[in-house]
Amino acid sequence: MYTYFKGIVTEIDSSNITLELNGIGYKVFVPNPFSYNLDNEYKVYIYTKISEDDVSFFGFKVKEEYELFLKLISVKGLGPKLALPIMATGSISGIIDAINRENILYLTKFPKIGEKLAKQIILDLKNKIKIEMVNEEENDSIEELMSVLESLGYKTGEIKKVIPQVNPSETLENQVKEALKLMLK
Repeated sequence: MYTYFKGIVTEIDSSNITLELNGIGYKVFVPNPFSYNLDNEYKVYIYTKISEDDVSFFGFKVKEEYELFLKLISVKGLGPKLALPIMATGSISGIIDAINRENILYLTKFPKIGEKLAKQIILDLKNKIKIEMVNEEENDSIEELMSVLESLGYKTGEIKKVIPQVNPSETLENQVKEALKLMLK
């Protein structure tokens, strides 16, 4: 089994990328192929599916995605081809939250996931997924936000209380506004 491939993306298709390693191009199915750039080198965590007449590679940019994918495919009736669209359209934290809160509606929004399979996912995985999220972009965003708030005279303890409530996908300006509103409450 392979843990990861480190190579250059030479082709991007709607469901996969071609990752070149040592002169060999590997077709790797990925959740969001267009998040990769041509001619850039990536480390891609790999799941290998071997069947009678096929060997398929499924790849993920971050280890947390890979680990969640492994948990999903352990569910009876949910193979890699069904789990990949879940990974493509849902966030890791959103998927885990939906499973732990038994949110069948959220899970059935994914392609080919009906109510029966959604219930099976919840039954098999509820409170069993403990994936530590390490998102470097979010960490950088948090550090930047802390720096700005400290420069405005707020203490680290005060800042740490409100940061979890601030949306990290917002612009820094909006994060600062949101944090200031929360601190003034």
